[in-house]
Amino acid sequence: MTEHLARPPVEIGLNAAVVAISERNPCILAIGGKGTRDALPFGPFDPQQHRTFETSLRASVEAQTALKLGYIEQLYTFGDRGRQKLPDEAGTHMVSVGYLALTRTDAEANEQLAEAGAAWRDWYTYLPWEDWRQGRPAVIDQLILPALKAWAAEVVQAERTTPRTRIRLAFGLDDFPWDEERVLERYELLYEAGLAEEAVTDGRARPGQVSPGVAMRHDHRRIVATAMARLRGKLKYRPVIFELMAPEFTLTELQATVEAISGRHLHKQNFRRLVEGAELVEPTGSSTSATGGRPAALFRFRRRILEERPAPGLKVGMR
Repeated sequence: MTEHLARPPVEIGLNAAVVAISERNPCILAIGGKGTRDALPFGPFDPQQHRTFETSLRASVEAQTALKLGYIEQLYTFGDRGRQKLPDEAGTHMVSVGYLALTRTDAEANEQLAEAGAAWRDWYTYLPWEDWRQGRPAVIDQLILPALKAWAAEVVQAERTTPRTRIRLAFGLDDFPWDEERVLERYELLYEAGLAEEAVTDGRARPGQVSPGVAMRHDHRRIVATAMARLRGKLKYRPVIFELMAPEFTLTELQATVEAISGRHLHKQNFRRLVEGAELVEPTGSSTSATGGRPAALFRFRRRILEERPAPGLKVGMR
């Protein structure tokens, strides 16, 4: 009779990549303390207290950060062995269900966050190669590509897609265009090549390797990359961008928010034609002088579009 080894218990946790716009930059809500890496808000799922994952997630985030979530959607289940990095994989194995959440910031909420030990962090702090608003990031050519090419030259791989082809696809080399939605592919390439600090922590790379971007606790940077990719794709067929906007806004503010999330610069007149063609906004009849120049017209989300069109969105960067 075969002896069965005792299996460690499995616990379900919930992680939230909470996104907001602050001073025209896309931010992720992070928790942490002195001497520790940033982490996403997290809480275990207790079915005795909460009927659904979503209600449990909302309660956990509010308890940790004093922030009430608006729009949320489930991303992916992260359950790889070693994701919590326990010695010899002993103890409870944590499987995490990741969520994308969108909200707005204000001064009062930020004070509550600070009291709760949470703060907004620019998400390009974690993934700096994704920010193309000022052109191609220097870190790609100066640091990332040389290291990836050196890694690819050493890798012997039986997969159909070679490391060199994966690099070309992920980073838009040769005849491949840059695809802003391949965020997770780019991060996972860096991880496999030992260029992410988390790979050193996980024992998959040696210390001293190049490590662009700020590392996060466990696999939380992978969750952030997944959230960024999902949101960038979602912009093109759902009006989720307005979950990040004030009820009334200028077209310049809307463009800056779309650029912040997509990580790309958009031509002003082309963007305005795109917005007009999409029929996603309508004028309020009011204007603002807060920009310091000529009064700018204020707009709001035209909610009737949800009844008129099956996939209303801003198709920026369509290939």
